[in-house]
Formats: sequence, structure tokens, C-alpha cells
Amino acid sequence: MRSSLVVIIVLISGFLFGTAAAHESQPGSLEIKQLTRDRYDITWRAPIYYGKPHPAQLQLPQDWQTIGQPTERRRVDATVFHRVISTGGKSIEGKIIRFPGLEATITDVFVRLTRLDGTVMITVARPTKTWAELRGERPWHATAGEYLGLGFHHILMGVDHLLFVLGLLLIVKGRMMLLKTITSFTVAHSITLAIATLGYAKAPLPPLNAAIALSILFLGPEVVRSRQGETSLTIRFPWLVAFAFGLLHGFGFASGLSTTGMPKAELPWALLWFNVGVELGQLVFVFLALVLAWSFRALEIRWPRWAQALPGYTVGSLGAYWTIQRTVILMGGLF
Repeated sequence: MRSSLVVIIVLISGFLFGTAAAHESQPGSLEIKQLTRDRYDITWRAPIYYGKPHPAQLQLPQDWQTIGQPTERRRVDATVFHRVISTGGKSIEGKIIRFPGLEATITDVFVRLTRLDGTVMITVARPTKTWAELRGERPWHATAGEYLGLGFHHILMGVDHLLFVLGLLLIVKGRMMLLKTITSFTVAHSITLAIATLGYAKAPLPPLNAAIALSILFLGPEVVRSRQGETSLTIRFPWLVAFAFGLLHGFGFASGLSTTGMPKAELPWALLWFNVGVELGQLVFVFLALVLAWSFRALEIRWPRWAQALPGYTVGSLGAYWTIQRTVILMGGLF
């Protein structure tokens, strides 16, 4: 399978280098809370995007009037904008919130409207749909679908997580070992995803991203050793390494859910469907990689020796690049 995955590495490496900061898909969030019949508290959290202010802007309906002075606070991972608006006695039902500039990103925006009667509306704006419509309370399956889609999008845009999974695929031998390895990774990141989202533990994002990059760098030499017929603890027990590093990656997944700022009462429900979305995205990626590998074997494609060595060096090189890049960002934030 290793030689059959050469083309997969080649195809995605350009995309990975093109998004070299990697895993900058933490969603933004817009929280709208009704204060009186026609007044609403609005908090727009725009995540830091590749070390810069987020390209997307918040565009409210023209007939909404801002009351008082809007505020802006810069945090480590986001810029938070706050204001109170008046609708002039008009209903907000059917109003459109727009996010110009979102189409140039890989970021979703999680929109939540909480009314005085306690009803909640949840929807998501995406790069392919840069607006959100405010409407009545939605059925449970619609809200579940939003969280599921958020998790699915988060894993597929998290190229560092996918590269780690691909590195595991390059090491694993045999179907049973593949099942054990993917299951171990899933169980591990599900544990820390739950722990972090429910607030029992927290990992600061800059050192976390550097550690995730280091896990990818770790796999590079192991892929090379496996191809050369050598052995190591990782090659003999890839499921063990998948579990250990999966605990780390789970904190990364949690950043995609915890940043939406949802009330604690919603966390278990959101966690369930977000995790289902993450797992579906991961399984789709693994399935496509295996199908492509099977196709190459069926076509009996013969790769030159230098091409067979490419996957391990690509995984290691990208891991090294991200580790250095994120360490520089981390050290810069300390001074």
C-alpha cells in the first residue's frame, strides 16, 4: 500500500504547502441575544487567520441602529466585537446577516440567536454561503446537522490532522492492524475532545499547534524506516502511537467546537454531533485513500525508487516546516 499512496502524497502536498500554516479553520461565532422587544446584544468573534485579522466582516441589516459605542477586544486567538442594536420595533425574523470576505477563507461562522422566551436558533455561514438568515426555532435534526457539518468541515480543512492519518496509513500493514490503529486514534481524540469541550482541561492553541506539527514530524522517519524494511516501536505497534498522539489531536479538534461559545447546556448535544462529523470526515478520507491505493494496484503501476521514497520525506518535511513555523509564532507570543 505504501507505493500505491505515492500519488496521494503528490496530489495533496501542493494543497498542504498552499495552506502551510495549516489548521486555521477554527470557526468564527456570532452571538445574538434578545434584551428587550427590539434590542439585541451582538458579539462577533472573528478568529485570528494565519496570524492576521480575519478577512471576513460582519454586515448587519441596514435598518438596525447601533446604541452606544461598539467595542473591540483583541485576544490571542480572536478579535471580539461587541455592540447593542435596536431594530426600531421591527421583527428580526427573515433578516439576513452577511459576512463579506468569508468566501476567501476556509472558515465557517457559527450563528446563534437566543430570544427572550428561551428559544434558540442556530445556523452556520460558510465560504460557499456567506450569509445567515434569522428565522424561527429549528427542529433538533436541523441543529444536529449543523454541528455534524461543522465537525466534518473542521477535519477536512485540518490538513495537519489528515497528514497525520495519512502517515499512519503509510506505516500500517494488514487490515486488522489498520482497524486497530484508526480505532485507537478515534477513541483517543474523542476522549480529549470531550474533556476539553466540557471544560475539564484546556490546551493553549499556539503550543498545541506546535505539538501537533511535531507529531507529524515524528512520523516522517518512521515511514522511511518502514519502507526500508526496518522496525521500531511505532512500526510494530502503530495503534499505540495513534492513541498517544490522538489524545493531543483531540485538543485541536476541541478548538473547532469550543470557539463557538455555546451555552453549557448545549455542550453534550453539540459534542456528540460534532464528533460524529469529525469521524465521518476522517473515515471518508481513509476510504478515499484506500480506494485510490487499490486502484493503483489493480492498474499495476510501477513507481520509480525515488517516488517510493517521496511519501516519508514529504510527511517529515511538512512536519518540520510546521514545527519551526509554529514554534516561531509561539516564541513570538511569549515576548
